[in-house]
Amino acid sequence: MNEAARENRLAHETSPYLLQHARNPVDWYPWGAEALERARREDKPIFLSIGYSACHWCHVMERECFENEAIAQLMNTLYVNIKVDREERPDVDEIYMKAVVAMTGQGGWPMSVFLTPALEPFFGATYLPPVRAYGRPSFPDVLQGLADAWQQQRDQIHGQAAQLTAAVSRESRVDARGALGHQALELSLQKLVQSFDARWGGFGGAPKFPHSGDLRLLLRHALRAGDGTARTQARELATFSLDRMADGGIYDQLGGGFHRYSVDAQWRVPHFEKMLYDNAQLVMAYLEAFQATGNARYAQVARECCDWALREMQTPQGGFASTQDADSEGEEGRFFVWTPEQLAQVLGAERGKSVAAWFDVTSEGNFEHGKSVLWMPVSRQNVADRLGQPLPELQ
Repeated sequence: MNEAARENRLAHETSPYLLQHARNPVDWYPWGAEALERARREDKPIFLSIGYSACHWCHVMERECFENEAIAQLMNTLYVNIKVDREERPDVDEIYMKAVVAMTGQGGWPMSVFLTPALEPFFGATYLPPVRAYGRPSFPDVLQGLADAWQQQRDQIHGQAAQLTAAVSRESRVDARGALGHQALELSLQKLVQSFDARWGGFGGAPKFPHSGDLRLLLRHALRAGDGTARTQARELATFSLDRMADGGIYDQLGGGFHRYSVDAQWRVPHFEKMLYDNAQLVMAYLEAFQATGNARYAQVARECCDWALREMQTPQGGFASTQDADSEGEEGRFFVWTPEQLAQVLGAERGKSVAAWFDVTSEGNFEHGKSVLWMPVSRQNVADRLGQPLPELQ
């Protein structure tokens, strides 16, 4: 079989993510009229898969499911299959992410959504494995089970889809009438305080995103509050979060720049992709924190993020790439994790030992296979005392 014969419709797209799937045995359609017309004509449900080119679990689901001939045949027989790049169509992603969160209580990518031919969602999930694992049903079981329900319980599916569609529609409608007063600002601060993680900074639990806009809003609260408790509280919430993030594995301690989010609440182990737009927003947050506090560390972090973007994200054509992949040479985070032995090999035994203590690199590791993400969970003075070295010398 020649190369062209192995390609599906995605081979004609421009999105890097869609092109990654152009040789899957799945009969993929891009989002558009052709796929929707076929679903209506053949009275088939739609399987909608949304992801992006740098997403680790998107790659995993492709390898395990979309490149599997038997699973692809099941998909092609029972569904009209549509693949969407969330970076190219954030509008589609936003709508169906709301539906998945409403159904499951959480969202993420790859996003797997099952729709009626009228595009109404009736089942949603994120990553689904090829066999039952991680407390999740297998993708083939979900495919077959929902196809059976489509044939035998159509009224129930339409009823559930209609309710979910109405709920998402209500959430999307905002009544913007009336003046925006101080009460709304005060309420925003209350909400941020309620969701604040007092131990590790940031908002909510795992997975934990940086929430640059919320941190900048806190800094603005501090500026408008004048002197007093509200000013102190808003500033401390922002600076504590920025400190924890800069000390965490979500920040590339060696090369600068932030990874997209942390899989844990401690900012320790990141999802290793780096997004240009995330870093652009974080640069602004750290610069505003520097302006508000005079703390040179914030300026340093902002500068290192810019250095990373200039060094690694500029293309030969003069533009900037949007993202760096979570996987390197087929392995998640390969170039961001270390063992004590690797540090000693690069730096020598004595200096390697100091760096391992500084960045909490241990023989057990904090990631996979005994490897560690570089992070700083304790104070620098604590590490210096433990090693018996003066802090300036150790730095």
